[in-house]
Amino acid sequence: MISLVLADSALELVPFELQDHPSVTSHAQKLGKYTSEILLDNSWHFAAMKCIENEIKRGRPDLVHFSILEATTIPLYLKNKIKIYVHTIDDNVIYFGENVHIPKSYHRFEGLIEKLFLEKKIQTDTTTLLEIKKKSFPELINEIKPSKVIGFSTKGELRPFEKISSEISENTCIVIGGFQKGHFSESIESKINHLFSVDNLSYEAHVVIARILYEYEKTVFM
Repeated sequence: MISLVLADSALELVPFELQDHPSVTSHAQKLGKYTSEILLDNSWHFAAMKCIENEIKRGRPDLVHFSILEATTIPLYLKNKIKIYVHTIDDNVIYFGENVHIPKSYHRFEGLIEKLFLEKKIQTDTTTLLEIKKKSFPELINEIKPSKVIGFSTKGELRPFEKISSEISENTCIVIGGFQKGHFSESIESKINHLFSVDNLSYEAHVVIARILYEYEKTVFM
């Protein structure tokens, strides 16, 4: 079974140093929540985020939502041929169970992830659907123990999706950045065996996920 990791993802609760900023407190009041319980989102918290570290890679939970929707609504996932993980920029890892139906509405997704950060698990009576653990990317890779790790970046070797998919074998881990701009951190790049670029243009994560998993699906199901 292959793995997909959305790495350095722009998905986190508002960090402590921003929780008293007016843009954060006013947004939290509208939601009826504490500032420590809401997702960092540059649509609402842009003024607060101006001076934080890695600003361009943070505060885009919507990009993560698009990517996870893409990965969990395809035959590869529905037929239990892929494991999905979200590694966040503040070193948390979200584990996805089998046949998890992620809300298509962003607002419902936002509420679900906020609940997950607070409660650590989303489960039914018999099944854990989502779980979050404090874990770095290298620790996650050591846990997965993949035969190879393939990453996507504009810094990588230029190849088309079809050629890259031929490199994917059983127990390969595919790594795609879950952020708007920038590059993988050093700790992530150090764990990637093969770094590829698919174009001179930069594509959003959900587009890369859709294209590479479709190419791989053709080798599995067709």
